[in-house]
Amino acid sequence: MAEFGSSRSIVDRMRGAAALDVATYEEVEADVNATGQAAIVVVIAAIAAGIGAWRFGPGHIIGSVVSELLGWASWAAITYWIGTRFFGGTATWGELARTLGFARSPGVLFVLGIIPGLGLLVWPIVGIWILVAGIIAIRQALDIDTGKAVLVALCGWAVNFIIHWLLSGLR
Repeated sequence: MAEFGSSRSIVDRMRGAAALDVATYEEVEADVNATGQAAIVVVIAAIAAGIGAWRFGPGHIIGSVVSELLGWASWAAITYWIGTRFFGGTATWGELARTLGFARSPGVLFVLGIIPGLGLLVWPIVGIWILVAGIIAIRQALDIDTGKAVLVALCGWAVNFIIHWLLSGLR
């Protein structure tokens, strides 16, 4: 595996992740020091989602940050377990956490949900974008083919959605 330096900024990595650039996912997978950056990406996307949902009340910002951080960790754990146990993937939880954290980069666009009418378009489009980025992240981290990555992602996404839905009642 190529040695990646951490000279790229978090913003550059977020752009690469949002652009679905495979090399960016390989870079953050290999950089054990990028876990903190991945957590920051998740927090930024969560704050953007909270702002986008502001019309439902200011508590959505705090609730979004908490549920997104828990959702990120659980999606990494679930995909790690499914991917390594059932699909022959080879990764650590940290590799999945880093790549899936950066896969949430398009989530900064959730902030556009604050614009009346636009939110109805933003949420599903960005959600699908994050899912596609997640599939690439899973594929690269687990070193599996795209078909298996889709199955792992969808299983993990479904469980994560249920967790997110349950936690949304706590907001």
